[in-house]
Order: sequence, then structure tokens, then C-alpha cells
Amino acid sequence: MGTFEELMDEVMSTASRFGHREHVRLTWLAVQRCGTAGAVELISDGIRRTARYAGAPQKYNATVSRAWVELTAYHMAEAPGDFDELVRRNPGLLDKRLLTRFYSSRALASPAARTGWVEPDVKAFPFTLPQGQGVSWSRVDDQ
Repeated sequence: MGTFEELMDEVMSTASRFGHREHVRLTWLAVQRCGTAGAVELISDGIRRTARYAGAPQKYNATVSRAWVELTAYHMAEAPGDFDELVRRNPGLLDKRLLTRFYSSRALASPAARTGWVEPDVKAFPFTLPQGQGVSWSRVDDQ
């Protein structure tokens, strides 16, 4: 499984800085090792603690953290493979503005999004999430 710190160490062993690509790779590792629900918990807790440690707890956003895990896990399930294959097949994951396709800035900045889950308000995800923590999905076009 691994802790947030162990996964961070693994990501940073091949990176010179922690940018968006590294954040997605961290998420990919967490989903691989913990499953989607476990990754939501691990990533959310790790980012929350990191923001608090940096003196910026207000920067943590529960919806953003979970949405990135859910999107990454969904694409991992669609096309299993290594991280480079994942981002080659899904280059949108490397766009740090990806969530703006699904959420307005107002929704993501809301107190509800910062502390819990908020559904997309611009466009639905290409899958539906089960109630509670995400575990598995169904494609929207399959329903």
C-alpha cells in the first residue's frame, strides 16, 4: 500500500520538482496501490496535511482532490498500463485546468467543495460515481 510520504519519495526520485505531472503520477501510484477509495483518502489526507504544514490550510480542496483521483482511476481502468501509457492515451490528465471542463470556478471555490464533495456543475463526468466514496463507475453513455 504505502504512505503518502513513501509515494511522494517514489515520485520525487525521478523528478527535479513537484509539478502537475508529478501530482498525477502520485495519484496514479495511489490508485494502483490502494484502489480508488483508498487513494481518495490517502491523497486527500496527504494534501490536507501538506497544506497545513505549509501554513496554507485554505488551499486544500476536497472536491479537487477527489475529482483528480476519480478521473485518473477511471482512465486507468479504461486502459491499464504504466504511467507513461496512461498520459499518452489521456493527455488531458496533464492539463491542470482539466477540472474547468466539469466545474465552474465558483463551484470549486465554494465552502462545500473545500470541505466535501460537490458534483460537476458545467458538464457531467464521462462516468457516474457511486454514492459515497468512489469505487467503480459506469459510463454515462451506457446508461
